[in-house]
Amino acid sequence: MENSAKNILVAPLNWGLGHATRCIPIIRELEKNGFTPILASDGVALQLLQKEFPHLQSLELPSYEIEYAKTGADFKWKLIKNSPKMIEAIFAEKKIVKKWIAEFDLQGIISDNRLGVHSKKIPSVFMTHQLNVLSGKTTWISSKLHQHFIKKFTECWIPDIQENPNLTGKLGHLKDSSLNLKYLGPLSRLEKKDLPIKYDLMVILSGPEPQRTFLEEKLKSEVLLFKGKVLFIKGIIESEQKTEQHENVAYYNFMTSSEIETAFNESETVLCRSGYTTVMDLAKLQKKAFFIPTPGQFEQEYLAKRLKRNGFVPYAKQDDFKIENLLEVKLFGGLPQLKKEINWKQLLVLFERE
Repeated sequence: MENSAKNILVAPLNWGLGHATRCIPIIRELEKNGFTPILASDGVALQLLQKEFPHLQSLELPSYEIEYAKTGADFKWKLIKNSPKMIEAIFAEKKIVKKWIAEFDLQGIISDNRLGVHSKKIPSVFMTHQLNVLSGKTTWISSKLHQHFIKKFTECWIPDIQENPNLTGKLGHLKDSSLNLKYLGPLSRLEKKDLPIKYDLMVILSGPEPQRTFLEEKLKSEVLLFKGKVLFIKGIIESEQKTEQHENVAYYNFMTSSEIETAFNESETVLCRSGYTTVMDLAKLQKKAFFIPTPGQFEQEYLAKRLKRNGFVPYAKQDDFKIENLLEVKLFGGLPQLKKEINWKQLLVLFERE
């Protein structure tokens, strides 16, 4: 490959869909600024990006094989039990990336939470909203470990603002740090549009199994008690879109970015997980929401508690949720609109060859 291609490897972690979806605006900006993104991931994250950018080259990375516990309480132990597989994948991706740098004449790397996707030879960016990784009593160890990995990258991009009020709280802010941090401002693939309201409630599911299915089963019965029109997006990436209408509820297995953008803008209230990518989308679109954090996912539980405490968005635990909880939404102000224009030209200078 010749040098004029300016190839940048963009590699999100396959953990729910959030890491892949928040890379979408970055991939678009790379193209606008004359770079050629090469996509790399595994599983549903890779499928999502392939659907979004069919014209771009995509490569497969080894899976971290993150398995989820059936109960939230076992979440951490399942991760610890799986850590040898994860470490193996990190070593494997380091080897593969080394090979790809030569093979595809890569000029830079943007890794969204993939710890082994970096190189000393070319500028490597790590993108995360978690400088501190919450894990209960072991938070200080998991955070130090994560920061140790981030040090290996040229820069660390945080999709939030540095000042208060911000969206990540202690997740994305350190008291003092030797890391090369850059706060981008919230990232969203969606735009706010002034559309007439079509749905009283939009349910959008995401995140890993088996918890996604547990929540789907629970909400299917709850939404039938809801007075009003419901749009229910299951968040299952399949080769074809499937839709069905059941009483007051329109079901979709998945939607493309442009369809989701329209759906958000046409909905009064959103019921969803408190994953950080969803939080950024809601803040940008200025939509009222209700959160159900993924059981045992400390980061989602922290975000939901913090955003409720600040008077932005109410939440309930998965086991406790009842449809009448949605009445609480009226009592909350919604997420703050954080206006920060990203200077992409300045940011992407990092990847310009001397």
